Order: sequence, then C-alpha cells, then structure tokens
Amino acid sequence: MSDLAVLGHRIRHYRGRAGLTLDGLGDIVGLAGSQLSLMENGKREPRLSQLQAIATALDVTTTELLSDEPPTERSRLELELHRLQEGAVYSRLGLPHVRASKTMPDDVLRSLVGLQRELDRRSREAIATPEQARRDSTAIRRQMQERDNAMPELDALAEEQLAAVGHERGALTHRAVADMAQRIGFELVYVTDMPHSARSVTDLEHGRIYLPPASIPGGHGLRSMALQAIAHRLLDHSEPTSYREFLQQRLEINYFAAATLMPRSESVDYLMRAKKERNIAVEDFRDAFGVTHESAAMRFTNLATVDLGLECHFLRVGDDGALMRAYENDGLPLPMDASGAIEGQVVCRHMAARTAFDRASRTTEFYQYTDTPAGTFWCSSQTGAGTDGEFSITVGVPFDTAKWFRGSATPVREQSRCPDKTCCSQPEPDIAERWRTKSWASARMHQHTLAPLPSGTFPGVDDAELYDFLERHVPVAEPERQG
Repeated sequence: MSDLAVLGHRIRHYRGRAGLTLDGLGDIVGLAGSQLSLMENGKREPRLSQLQAIATALDVTTTELLSDEPPTERSRLELELHRLQEGAVYSRLGLPHVRASKTMPDDVLRSLVGLQRELDRRSREAIATPEQARRDSTAIRRQMQERDNAMPELDALAEEQLAAVGHERGALTHRAVADMAQRIGFELVYVTDMPHSARSVTDLEHGRIYLPPASIPGGHGLRSMALQAIAHRLLDHSEPTSYREFLQQRLEINYFAAATLMPRSESVDYLMRAKKERNIAVEDFRDAFGVTHESAAMRFTNLATVDLGLECHFLRVGDDGALMRAYENDGLPLPMDASGAIEGQVVCRHMAARTAFDRASRTTEFYQYTDTPAGTFWCSSQTGAGTDGEFSITVGVPFDTAKWFRGSATPVREQSRCPDKTCCSQPEPDIAERWRTKSWASARMHQHTLAPLPSGTFPGVDDAELYDFLERHVPVAEPERQG
C-alpha cells in the first residue's frame, strides 16, 4: 500500500471523528472539498503547510497523520483490497475493480480480500516450481557475471553503516552489529525455539530481530544472519511477489552482510598488499576478518575484477561432485543443462573441487592446475562439512593470473576434457561390457528430487510455525509505575 493511500485513510478517519464534512474541513483549512477528496483517495499529496493546517483542524499532530499504520481494521482491509486489485495477478483476469464503498458490509470486504489473497498465494505456488527456480537462478547468475559480481551501491551502504557505529578496522564485533540494529529501531533477541524453516525472524511491530543462541551448522554465523535481517530493513524490501524477486532479495542481503563483515576499502587494501607480495590466499583473507572460508571466497569474487583487475571463478561442490553454487567471469567451463542452469550438475572428476577430497590432510588449502578445452586454470580448494555432507570451496583464475597467489608453484596438474563424456563420466568400454549385465545398484535418491519448492508467504517458511512463534514472543508491557 502506498503512503499516500494510508495518509488519505487517516485524514478521513480523523475527519469523521471530528464530525466534519469535506466541505466543512475545507472551509477551515482554505481548501475546496474536491481537493480534500483527492487527498483522502490517495490521488494528491498535500503540501506540508496544508498537512499542518489539516492536523490542527482535526486536533491531531502531523506525526499522527503521517503514521504508516491504517487507522482501523476496516481501513486496513480496504487498502489491501486496492493493493491486490492493482497487482499483476488480478489484472491478468481482466475483471473490473471492486470499490469498497461505505455501504459494503465488513464480511463481504473480508471475503473479497480473502479470495484475492488466495489467488496471490496460488499464483506464487505455481511460480515456485523447480524449473522456474532454476531459470530465475540462471538469470541472476548471468546478471552478476555482467557486473563482475560487484554491487558498489551495497558496498557504500555497508561502509556508511560501519562508520555510523564507529567501526574502523578488524573483525566486526557482535556489539557493533547490535548497535547497527538499534540505529534502525531494532533489538537483537536470541531464542532457543526458532522456527525450523527460518534462519531469523523479524518482528516489525515490536522492533525485534530473533536469532538462534549459537551459530547453526554450515558456517552461518550470528553476525551474518543479523546483518541479513538488518539489510532487509535498510533496503526497504517488501514481501516478494515472485521467486525471482525472492532470489534477488537473498542476493542483496547476503552481499550486504559480506560487505559489512569485509568492508570494501579495508578488504581492497589488504588484498592489494597481498597481490604486491604475490601471496593472495583466501585462508588469510578469511582469518583477517573472522569469517567463514566460503564467505571470504565469495567476497573475493566481488572485489577481484573491479578492484584488483583479476578475472576469477568460485565453486561450491558436494562430495558427490554436484555443483551447488558457482560464479565465473574468467571463461572456466561450467557444467550446465540445456537451459543454462548449473545447480546439481556434476563437476569433472579432474577439477580441484573434486580432487581436493582425495587428500589425507585437509587442514589447509589444496592447489592444482587443470588443463581444459578453454585453457589452463589454477585453483585453490578447501574442504569442509555441513548438515548436508562434505563440500569443497574453490577459487581459481586463468594460468597467467596465478602468479599473484600463494600456491602458484604447485606441481599438481590434471587434465579435463569435459564435456567430452570419455573424460570421466563414461566407463571404459571393456569394463562396461564386463559388468553391464552382471551388476545392480540401488540408487540413493536425493530428498529434493521429487519435493516441490515450499511456497508460504516467504518461500520455504512455514507460515503457521512462524506466526505461532511470533505470538509466543510478543513482549509483555511493563506496568506503569505509581508516582
């Protein structure tokens, strides 16, 4: 709902409470009743002097008129009906708009709003299919490739927030993150009963951001989760109306969190010094800012091309070889399906992202050169483990760029002919002939293969569990002290 629409409802509400007609209020403030009608219908924005005059005439403050809360439950329903009918889902039906007149009974209004909410929900459910998610993810990956994975506007916003809380250098503290939240009117609250389907929950009414009491497995720190919740507010995100919008919002909050934990100016200074010494290492970058290896690797890709002049690639790969997440602007051939989607595709067995699992000792990064049909690439891989099993995080560059990195002197070299099936996905003919009719395997099916994408108000979040949680945690008002 627009601010003007809410303002119009608030003016109408207070005018009715004062027992004034449009013309009566107009006489007091020096405006025609028709002008006031346009304001009340959200079609004209009053000047500040007019707003002050209206507030005085209605015996309220300007702040009360400008509140973003509808004045009554009836107003809330009328505004929601208008918003839903202005949306794309209703527009595609080609039906006339229904105006919520004064004589429309409340139960009829609730029914109309309920029906159109359900239309919206079903539309989102239809959109949130695995096929659509893959298309949207591919589009966003290509969009970021065109931008060299950099979003300078979010880098600037992150540094602005850091300056506001007095953070200068080094790892960001939990206290500094709490101060950031406080600056925009929110308190960080740690709870043990977080909804299973949510990483954090924000109570907009009471100004609270709920977080689990300790880091959840998989490398997602509390600072990062809090910063992502703060980013939603700073970026003025609203409820996503499509899966593409949901993914875009996720991208933006993740970028903001990384840019706050690893500020651009400080990070570039650090990496430029390492480049000068020909000693760039993701593990050092990680430790300098107290973040996870994956966060440091992804953040490196944000800065590598624009600030360091280096084209690069990033891979997160499961121990079964499935590609979970990737970025490249250096020409590394990525496995993809006919639609261009990469998620779930199998990475060549000869790539460092796979051979890193073969090491007996995995405490440090593994370095490897790989000859591919697109040229030779140098890669640095680090393995880890999460709730979904083991994975590797890989950052790499073309051969000529490897000289700036620690590990560029590695003698380890492999050759990948993928997507040629004879490289690693097709068995040797004589072995295949021997076992084709003499073997049987019971396949392990991934749980997500047949499952549809969850499609609650926020994709993947159980609405019932979410709202029950919020009800349990409504702050209890403190009794007034007797003077």
